[in-house]
Amino acid sequence: MLKRHSLDAVIIGAGVVGAACAYYAARAGLSVAVVDRGPVAGGTTGAGEGNLLVSDKEAGPELDLALLSAGLWTELAGLLPPEIEYEAKGGLVVAPDQASLEALRSFAEGQRTAGVEAVEAGSADLRDLEPHLARGLAGGFLYPQDAQVQPAQAAARLLAASGAEVHLGEEVTGLVRRGDTVRGVRTARRELLAPAVVNAAGTWAGTVAELAGVSLPVLPRRGFVLVTEPLPRVVRHKVYAADYIADVASGSAALQSSAVVEGTPAGPVLIGATRERVGFDRTLSTEALRRLATQAAALFPVLADVKVLRTYHGFRPYLPDHLPAIGPDPRRPGLLHACGHEGAGIGLAPATGLLIAAALTGGAPELDMHPFRPDRFGGPPAGAGDGPG
Repeated sequence: MLKRHSLDAVIIGAGVVGAACAYYAARAGLSVAVVDRGPVAGGTTGAGEGNLLVSDKEAGPELDLALLSAGLWTELAGLLPPEIEYEAKGGLVVAPDQASLEALRSFAEGQRTAGVEAVEAGSADLRDLEPHLARGLAGGFLYPQDAQVQPAQAAARLLAASGAEVHLGEEVTGLVRRGDTVRGVRTARRELLAPAVVNAAGTWAGTVAELAGVSLPVLPRRGFVLVTEPLPRVVRHKVYAADYIADVASGSAALQSSAVVEGTPAGPVLIGATRERVGFDRTLSTEALRRLATQAAALFPVLADVKVLRTYHGFRPYLPDHLPAIGPDPRRPGLLHACGHEGAGIGLAPATGLLIAAALTGGAPELDMHPFRPDRFGGPPAGAGDGPG
C-alpha cells in the first residue's frame, strides 16, 4: 500500500464543498489531498441546480453563512474560468394571495436586518420582471443577491484551482488513528497521512464519522429536477412560490414539492424542487415529476406545452436542525466536518471552505462557529469506537 506523507490535510469528498475546502486551504498555504469514491461532483453536487440563494433563509446562522458565501462567489466568478456559468440573475419569490404576501413581508423584514436586499414587487411589477409569469398573483419580493452557477463545473474548477493532490474512484475504508487522534485516511490503494482530515462526504458523511467512532446524523433527502428543451429566455430570474420556503424548513419525511423555475445560459429551463426522505431509493417517482410539471405550468403557463427532455435526481445531505456541521470535532482530535448542507451546499460552499481553512490554520473565523459545531447532536465521546488504525 502506498503511503503519502507531508500533507497538511486530507479532504474526503470531491463535491463542491470538498473542492471549496481544498481551494481555501491551499490559498492559506496548506498542502492538501482530496479523495473520493467516485468522480468530481459525482454525488449531490452533480445532481443540483446550482442555486446560490439568500432568499429562502430566515435571519440566523445559515443566512449569515449564505451572505458570506454570496460575496465569495462574486469574487470567485472573477477568478475561475467562465465555464462555471456564474449568473447574478436575482431571485423572485411570488405570493398567490394577500395572506402569503403579508407572510413574505414579515419574512423579508427579518432578512433585511441581517443584510439581505429584498425589494417588494406589486402585482403589476411582477409582469415587468417576468413577462410570462401567470396573472393574478398578489405580489412578491425580488432578491438581487440570488445567483446561479453550473455546479459540476464549479466544483471541478475550484478543485483544479486548488492544486490539490486528487485521488478519484477510491473509497475511504478506514481512518488512520494514533490513539484517539485522526492522522489520515486509508483506501484500498494507499494511506494518506496528515494531521487533519476533513469530512466533506455529503450524504455519506455519517458513514465517515462512524469510521472515526463518532455519530453525525446525516440522512439523504431525495429531490427531482426536470430539464426542458432549449427555449428563448422566457424565465429571467430564479422564480419560486412562497411555499418553497416552508418546504426547505420542514423536517417532514413525506413528499413535498414547490416549483423553482429558472432559465439557463444554454437554453433549457430547470424545474425543481421536491423533497422526501426515502433513504437512497433511486426509483423514479412519477408523482414527484407530475407535481413539479403542474406547479411550473401554474407559475409560467408558457411552459405547459414545452417538452421535458430529461429528469434527474439526487440526495441532499440532511441534518435534523437544517444547519450544516462545520469545523473540528472535539470528540475526535484531527477530524473536521464540512457536511450536512442539504440543498444549499453549492451556495454555502465557499464560506464553508473559508471557515475550514481558518480552523486548519488556527486563524480567526469570519463567523461564529458555535451554531455549526459537529458535536451538537451528542454521540460517543473521544475514546469510543474502534481502536487505533
